[in-house]
Amino acid sequence: MTKKSYYLLSLGCSKNTVDSDSIAQMLDASGYHAVQSPDRADVLIVNTCGFIGPARDESIRALRELAQGKRKRQQLIAAGCLSQLWGPKLAQEVPGLDGVIGTRRWMDIVDFIERLRGRPRPAPLYHLPTDALTVGDDPTGERAVSRTAVQGASAYLKIADGCRRPCAFCSIPNIKGTMKSRPPQAILDEARDLAARGVRELILIAQDLTDYGNDIGLKDGLATLLRDLCATAPQLDWVRLMYAYPGAVTDRLIETMATHPQICHYLDIPLQHAHPDTLRRMRRPANVEWVHRTIAKMRAAMPDLCVRTTFIVGFPGETDAEFQTLMQFVDEMQFDRVGVFTYSFEPGTPSALLPHQVDEETKQARRDALMRRQQQISLARNQQFVGRTLTALIEGHDNNLSFGRTYRDAPEVDGLVLVEGEIPAGRMTPVKITGALEYDLTGVIQF
Repeated sequence: MTKKSYYLLSLGCSKNTVDSDSIAQMLDASGYHAVQSPDRADVLIVNTCGFIGPARDESIRALRELAQGKRKRQQLIAAGCLSQLWGPKLAQEVPGLDGVIGTRRWMDIVDFIERLRGRPRPAPLYHLPTDALTVGDDPTGERAVSRTAVQGASAYLKIADGCRRPCAFCSIPNIKGTMKSRPPQAILDEARDLAARGVRELILIAQDLTDYGNDIGLKDGLATLLRDLCATAPQLDWVRLMYAYPGAVTDRLIETMATHPQICHYLDIPLQHAHPDTLRRMRRPANVEWVHRTIAKMRAAMPDLCVRTTFIVGFPGETDAEFQTLMQFVDEMQFDRVGVFTYSFEPGTPSALLPHQVDEETKQARRDALMRRQQQISLARNQQFVGRTLTALIEGHDNNLSFGRTYRDAPEVDGLVLVEGEIPAGRMTPVKITGALEYDLTGVIQF
């Protein structure tokens, strides 16, 4: 009997990538095998992203393209965030869609496919529970899967899913449900396994890392987890933290980061804005003084700390004065890495009801102005490393030039270090920095 085959396209963020890898593990364990071409697959799956408008558009395009080329006996399934957010509306947008499964019960994918096989196709089949928590009970026994995604010598490990924060612009709670932490032992077991497989960098991810453990009775859960993780998997070179929430970075977390060499002196803490009135409309922490104090405290404990943040410009009601406050804040804080997004209108979120929506031209102009300001800051921050030696995790090479990342660079969102010569991928290499650009560094191997 020929094994059933599947084609899986993962869109969106690293958290979606982990979900896609978990889906693939379940399919592989059930007798399916992955193929790289849609033409060769019995089942076509798109793990969609629904976070902002451009991501939704990309997901719909991908689904429509697969639907148009679908053979008679192929099944097309939409999974993930846009599926949970839109439900039946997604099938209206994509004629030829056979099934829609949401974020909260991705672990039912095998049963869902079998249900599709056993029914006629008058209409799509839906599996969109809204009362289940995002992670729910981790699959156990024969259906156990890891919540990781390995990319070269790096790996993402999801420690929680969902979010209980009230941000006015964000649809994640509608998509994922409330915050649900994974059991600490399951996370430690996966970290140990990844280290044994040769992973050099472990990237902890969640919608809100700093909320980890609150729902299962842990106080300062992230700090405790990090301490135990470093002891459990000492072979790991780097442990990187992504997605911290303002106001939730504790003194104990700072101390843990500063005293465990494996933990990168790197923190991604999306602040979203700097004017208290804008932050209140966003339903975000509006104590900007906390940011000043906490970043200063972290930089005192870790002088080489790299801080990454993101901002939203053009949020409803944002005045010229509020935007100028944000520009001044960026000047004062001297962040190493900054991402700037224009506000995306999200139906169903509280911000969709706010008056004084900002026009697209103004949004784009503000984004461009803030990015130009940050480019100058990023260049100056990078220039401080010229002449110093940094360890780089090499990711590949081409034409006698290798490329990798330092502790200051998360995959996909930050810069690179470009090194003369061809160095094997996966190697931790000391690099003497010889030049600096706005986002990247250049260097030579330090023998």
